[in-house]
Amino acid sequence: MWIGLGLLRLVSWLPWNLQRLGARALGAGVFHLLPIRRKVVLTNLRICFPGRTEAERRVIARRHYQSLVLGILEMARCWWRSTDALPPHRIEGLELLHAAAARGKGVLLVSGHFTTLEITGRMLTLATPLSCLYRDPNNPVLANFLRHHRASWTRQAIEMRDLKGLLRALREGEVVWYAPDQGKRTAQSELLPFFGEPCITNTSTPRLAELTGAAVLTFYAHRLPDNSYVLRIRAAPAGIPSGEPVADTRRLIAELEAAVGLAPEQYLWVHRRFKRRPGLPDAYA
Repeated sequence: MWIGLGLLRLVSWLPWNLQRLGARALGAGVFHLLPIRRKVVLTNLRICFPGRTEAERRVIARRHYQSLVLGILEMARCWWRSTDALPPHRIEGLELLHAAAARGKGVLLVSGHFTTLEITGRMLTLATPLSCLYRDPNNPVLANFLRHHRASWTRQAIEMRDLKGLLRALREGEVVWYAPDQGKRTAQSELLPFFGEPCITNTSTPRLAELTGAAVLTFYAHRLPDNSYVLRIRAAPAGIPSGEPVADTRRLIAELEAAVGLAPEQYLWVHRRFKRRPGLPDAYA
């Protein structure tokens, strides 16, 4: 891992256009030659896009691998290059975030696991201070790097299990950016549909908003064909929290599905989203 990070740091100094070309070539090669999680990706795409042909889904899968490699290069650029080296981007809805933060009751900035997550989060911190909620990966070296770098450009990097830290940040008026779309069985999880297929889903967002009075906004970002990035901040569906966390979560899922539909190859399909569902077969068996 140390060697890999060292090589990644060297690559981060290559011209950005060259890195993008390299990501396309390497991603396509990995898809065809090293089938790491390729079955998982294709299974997810079959479940979520049944109306598309198998050939169309394989095109999305190949582009997804290219997007994954580019996401790693974007992460390196966030870690080891100055903010001047970040690609062009624009932010829509920043005034909504500023207005929500001005209430002083905290903001839950709800996102999803896209391959653009790291770089667009870094871009957003250039326009407004925020904290982030994160989960350590299994590899301790990578976990340390992620924790260190995220903490260096956010107000706080709060570990996912640190509920007290999260509540404290919201009650102190912090903007907390997080992605609750990777379900894990907890007391606050439910079996809810994602693109029509049931999966374990976190319902904590409306519960946290009700408990703290925090505003709920959505934040989704995409790479554009002209090599720039668009970051979109939107108000959550009206009425959240309504006192019905399951119904509220369904409406937030619809927002995520719409964001995925804008650039499906940029969503994190390598994640086994439909695993360990009580009473349902293993989608990846």
